[in-house]
Amino acid sequence: QVQLVESGGGLVQAGGSLRLSCAASGRTFSSNDMGWFRQAPGKEREFVAIISWNGDSTYYATSVKGRFTISRDNAKNTMYLQMNNLKPEDTAVYYCAADRRVFRSGSLLIQPTAYDYWGRGTQVTVSS
Repeated sequence: QVQLVESGGGLVQAGGSLRLSCAASGRTFSSNDMGWFRQAPGKEREFVAIISWNGDSTYYATSVKGRFTISRDNAKNTMYLQMNNLKPEDTAVYYCAADRRVFRSGSLLIQPTAYDYWGRGTQVTVSS
């Protein structure tokens, strides 16, 4: 059974940091693009950051660029999101996702519909 499990969420004050992890099991995702998405109450799911299968390419939402860093360790089948200088507007459930297609080339995809595997999410709450 393929699973993506997020961890590392929590409650933090504005200006603080958190590091999210996404651990994959059931299959390796070392050949698949992966990404982080988030969804705040009453809002649609939005992309946060995407990383290519080999880690060479990354792409960030404008709202998080310069504050968040996406990375992956294919040997551990794990992806990370380092979040610094957190703001109250970063409050959301954060999801990791993986594309089922392997060794994709071209532009990284930011639409949630492009991703086939999803975790259950981890809550991030930033207080002001």
